[in-house]
Amino acid sequence: MKQKQLYLWIFAIFFTFSIAYFQRKTGPTVPVTGKISIENSDVKYYLLRTETTGKDAEVNIFTGNNDISGSLRYKRYKSHDEWSEKEMTYKDGYLTNLIPSQPPAGKVMYEVVLKKNKKSYFLTQEPVIIRFKGDVPNIFLIPHIFFMFIGLLMSVRIGLQSIFINTPSIVNISITFIFLVLGGLIFGPIVQKYAFGAYWTGFPFGHDFTDNKTAFAILFWAIALIMSLFRNKNTRWWILAAAIVLLSTYLIPHSLFGSELDQSSLEQKL
Repeated sequence: MKQKQLYLWIFAIFFTFSIAYFQRKTGPTVPVTGKISIENSDVKYYLLRTETTGKDAEVNIFTGNNDISGSLRYKRYKSHDEWSEKEMTYKDGYLTNLIPSQPPAGKVMYEVVLKKNKKSYFLTQEPVIIRFKGDVPNIFLIPHIFFMFIGLLMSVRIGLQSIFINTPSIVNISITFIFLVLGGLIFGPIVQKYAFGAYWTGFPFGHDFTDNKTAFAILFWAIALIMSLFRNKNTRWWILAAAIVLLSTYLIPHSLFGSELDQSSLEQKL
């Protein structure tokens, strides 16, 4: 039995880190990367999709060739703005310019056009969208990440136990539920407030997938906990269902359909 428990912990830890890595590498805040060919020379690019309010977003393209010029075009996302365009400056092999900072949850769509020998090269087929966010103190951000990570780890672990061994204890179910509540419903809204100016932007106040999926997963774990407290014969299946629901929510990219400032009626700030 102890050996089986150990194997479940090893698998749970490996699986949790894999999901965390997936979350880090997906979603609308992950930089857009790639390369284009300009006269048999490859130019790689790394375009930001998130920046802190109060700091202009720096766009840097390494060309290593001062014969290549470039321009940066941008406008606020979902606004009535006209496109702004400015030439990029060449220095130390890089073409560079700045996207002006926006209020929290403000988005800007932008594109880079490189030019050589009177020919133009767009880096991307579609404009890139960058969202600005407020600075979140580590005293709130770190506990949010920690509690959500441990909550996921415990969820995977006791979900596996419900499949391969027996019904997990009320203590372990309670610990999982408490960690998820602390991470998702206590520190999560605080982080959201600092970053985007609102504690909650999910149902019924908005359509933020991160808020909605968190609430949905915690609801299932609340049901599993209640079933365990009443020693319901279906507790084991409710635990498995809650673990699957939480795991499914982590397969949805973080910040998908996240907070977004309505700029259509605001005065142009770029």
